Amino acid sequence: MHFVTGGAFNGKSEWVKKQYHLDDLEHSWYSAYKGDEIPELTDKQIIVLEGIEVWIRQMAKNNQADVSRQEWLSISQKWMKWESDDQQRKIVLIGSDISKGIVPMKAEDRVWRDTTGWVYQDLVLRADRVDVIWYGICQKLK
Repeated sequence: MHFVTGGAFNGKSEWVKKQYHLDDLEHSWYSAYKGDEIPELTDKQIIVLEGIEVWIRQMAKNNQADVSRQEWLSISQKWMKWESDDQQRKIVLIGSDISKGIVPMKAEDRVWRDTTGWVYQDLVLRADRVDVIWYGICQKLK
């Protein structure tokens, strides 16, 4: 599992496309920004999930933070199992960093921000690779 994060509109998606040569490879790309749901795993070798902070927000609206976090742990375990069943498979998660700036005034926005931070920490622990993209420049963390 590869987790890619960084600021909004900082080139994360473009970097992933270049990193994995996705113009030349068969892959599946799902975007929460475009209204896609969290997908079922397919037979494609590369699956990109973009905008995971949006899916976290949807989940956090209906659940307490710890429930949402546990649900994401369960989902990420399924992804890791799917990946480990075939060495050619790769899950790439793209999530914008929403932790910077002023703490939101609305309680629901604070829960979303906190839950996203916890989920990202869990993903970083489990990911094989972690990169931060700022202004199109990659900094490899793991």
